[in-house]
Amino acid sequence: MVHPRILRYFLFFLGSFGICAGFVKENCTYSTHQFGFFYFAPGDVAMLNSTLVSSDVFNFTSGPFNITWYNSKTRQEVKNQTGRILVRGETLWFLNVTLEDNGEYVAILRTPFQCFRQDIKLVMNQPGAEGCGRLKKSFQNLTNGDNGQLSCPLKDYIEKLRSYNIALTSKWYKGCDLLESETEKYSFIDATTLGITKVGPEDKGSFTCTLTFTLDGVTGSVSETIDVQVKEKSFLSAQMLQPISEKVKAHIGSNLSKQCEVFVPNVKKKPSVGVVWLVRGDLIYKNNENHVYTSKKSHRPHQGGFLFQVELIIPKLRKEDFNLNYTCKVDTGKATTQGYFTLERADPDIILPIGLVFGGGTVLFIISVIVYHLLKVDIVLWFRKAFPVLYPNTDLDGKLYDAYVAYPQPCDPGFSEEVEKFALHTLPQILEETCGYQLFIAGRDCLAGQAIVDSVEENLHASRQVLLLYTASTFVSEEHTSKSDKITPTGTDCNSNSERKTTDDNSKMNYDDNKNVYSDTRQQLECVAVMHRALLEGSLKVVLVELEEISPAQLALFPESVRQLRKKQGAVCWWKNLKKRQRSGTCTRREDEEKGGQETKLSPSLSPTSRFWKDMRYHMPVKGKKKCTPRKLPR
Repeated sequence: MVHPRILRYFLFFLGSFGICAGFVKENCTYSTHQFGFFYFAPGDVAMLNSTLVSSDVFNFTSGPFNITWYNSKTRQEVKNQTGRILVRGETLWFLNVTLEDNGEYVAILRTPFQCFRQDIKLVMNQPGAEGCGRLKKSFQNLTNGDNGQLSCPLKDYIEKLRSYNIALTSKWYKGCDLLESETEKYSFIDATTLGITKVGPEDKGSFTCTLTFTLDGVTGSVSETIDVQVKEKSFLSAQMLQPISEKVKAHIGSNLSKQCEVFVPNVKKKPSVGVVWLVRGDLIYKNNENHVYTSKKSHRPHQGGFLFQVELIIPKLRKEDFNLNYTCKVDTGKATTQGYFTLERADPDIILPIGLVFGGGTVLFIISVIVYHLLKVDIVLWFRKAFPVLYPNTDLDGKLYDAYVAYPQPCDPGFSEEVEKFALHTLPQILEETCGYQLFIAGRDCLAGQAIVDSVEENLHASRQVLLLYTASTFVSEEHTSKSDKITPTGTDCNSNSERKTTDDNSKMNYDDNKNVYSDTRQQLECVAVMHRALLEGSLKVVLVELEEISPAQLALFPESVRQLRKKQGAVCWWKNLKKRQRSGTCTRREDEEKGGQETKLSPSLSPTSRFWKDMRYHMPVKGKKKCTPRKLPR
């Protein structure tokens, strides 16, 4: 014997595949919303949507179910027809509805245990007499003089299409006229909402919303017309502007005045409005001989209505006036409204001293920040000198040099005698002989015959930081490109600069043959190693020393790493020091000329107290104990 439960499932699947004789023979439960009407015009995309899949009908999460659509006239199942009909569960689509589609349709929902039925009627309507809009209309109201909105009535379409992830566009018509673009009068708030500014009698009439979309490869549209009625504003109750449930604090003996402001909108003539003040339920009169009294009621036109004002006056507050509610009551004849405030004793006035302290502290802080910003370098240098015991002794960190000086070597791009003079003479004269720092300078301190790679790596490791000297042409080769991957420094002597300066024909020929190699040896190796340690590892501090002013066009040719470092921490600019000396007047230049000196582009100012050298000392490593005696440099 077949189990009843198995039999139910068998019948459910038979119904799912259309094997049953027909929907008429099934004993289905009719939906509470048994009959629905849908109105369309020929050519529309018609959507019949069943409401059977709802918790009001059955528990659709408890088991499987399917929905089958039938044509009530032919009693045949409605199936997909390419370009004509699309069945998607509880929704039946007619992609291009015709008069032949007019009639009743039945949606039957089957589960393994029961079935439900809903009848839906598709009604065809021709367009209006003028060929615009639909005979079946929805209704929406707008208020005269206000800004209004019309919502497209096709919300079921919009929600269903969005659930399919199908894009749609909308158009609005006023009568037969297409609203093509936004104007001062009409605006498209979103895809389904039309905004209307300052609604007037001319906005009464028909507005049609048309949705266009592509479904199952067919592009179609559907429209619905709104019959808009413009209503006059009804007389609104008065709006209490103040007081509104607030607290007012005051001192005993002080005077108090408080306005009651009431706005009555949308009236052209002054309405009859009563405005009074109450305390403890008793009326406060206009008699100024009383301890508490009110002013006369005043009124004036305001924003399309009338504004009424009555002032409450207490010339001298007494103890009994506090902790009471003072109420303003308004009666328009059609409605009443009220607002009140509670009078409380004010706390002791400590705002002024607090404000003075806070303001003084703020001003002092701002001044301190400005002074520190302007004199930061001088303050830090003085602090280092005054309290050297606060800083660790750098001589114990295992480093040999305070700074590694990197600059363009002879035959490198950007090399000049002024740069070499600055690196070999000016820097040592101030930083070493005067300030006691120890510098490693290529071309002066490297060992004869040592490979460039070894020299750079060992001396960078032995240095606490790097001073990178550069001009506008330092990082720019003749081809404006970097050949760092073609460096072949092995076996190149760091003293070979002197050999390259000879006038021997064979040496000159060798130099010409290896021009690209020499231009990319020590300078490129130093730059790559320094930037790698500074930007990627963060193990080395780099101080950029800018010897001449760099234009934006020149800066654009610099390596990305140098530009990034310059943007991040800035540079110590030698050329600014030169500009200051050039503005100092002609007397100094005349003295230089009398001494026979020819001032060059990088003619140094050798005073350690100048701004440039202060900046250099600021960026140099901090010494726990200042060294006053000059160091004898190895030559």
